[in-house]
Amino acid sequence: MKVVIAGGSGTLGRALSAALTAAGHEVVVLTRSPRPEGEHPERQRGMVRDVRWDARTAGGWAAELAGEEVALVNLAGRLVDARPTPATIADLTRSRVEATRALVEASRDLERPLRRWVQASTTAIWSDASEERLDESSPIPIGLPQMTGVAEQWERALDGAHSERTVILRTGVVLEANTPALDRLLLLARLGLGGPVGTGRQWVSWIHVRDWVRIVLAALGLEGPALPAGVVVASAPHPVRNAELMRTLRRAVGRRVGLPTPAPVLRLGALLLRTDPDLGLTGRHATSRVLEQAGFGFEHPQLDSAIQDLLA
Repeated sequence: MKVVIAGGSGTLGRALSAALTAAGHEVVVLTRSPRPEGEHPERQRGMVRDVRWDARTAGGWAAELAGEEVALVNLAGRLVDARPTPATIADLTRSRVEATRALVEASRDLERPLRRWVQASTTAIWSDASEERLDESSPIPIGLPQMTGVAEQWERALDGAHSERTVILRTGVVLEANTPALDRLLLLARLGLGGPVGTGRQWVSWIHVRDWVRIVLAALGLEGPALPAGVVVASAPHPVRNAELMRTLRRAVGRRVGLPTPAPVLRLGALLLRTDPDLGLTGRHATSRVLEQAGFGFEHPQLDSAIQDLLA
């Protein structure tokens, strides 16, 4: 299969590209900043190509969607690690909605529908869900700002997509080695600051990057159980509270004790780092009934094994 990955130059896109090319599939990455040819072994073998797009309008890149065995994975969108100002929230929305609408517009001109369309979304669409247990059937809050509003418009922009089967992945926190999010938490743990954040009771729905890739491959119909069209929660079956997450990280780096981070301290630090404090202070317990019913088996269903694997 030929798989076009929109916004595929980031961490998740690279992990997915590696898995696809290892299985012999062709990958085309739609990116605003194409990388030099020959930068990676897959490029040298001609299995991965970067194609420039502006992530806003249909253009010459749309020709990459034509063919009998073509699938699309849409990961395009600005990173959420930014101050939650009205301008930032508008840009987070615009970067996702405009890219998705451009892809939908391009798909409508295809003679054949795309075989599969896998659309990125986020469990943050449910905002701070407190103790509620969420799955694919849970309703979306109405009228909430920030990521609920961003993600709801992001998913709605899919309307009219020309595809045989479309799967929307509402993904939790993806754990992967040598990424800013995990490295920042591990650094706090090593410095003795890895205690609970805020109350420590907020839920963290997480997933090992390899399981995330395997879910995408299943959604593409390339391996694993067949997944139905519609929403799929891409999150491990055992969410943890923030206090347990931090305790697991402390154990992983050999620290018994970690100073807590009260909410006011986190908000001050987030102001200095120009990030969103709610990324650490809010949470949700989201698991997938669809994956369970399909018979999908996680390689890393428990946090301990996931962290040990990543640090190894």
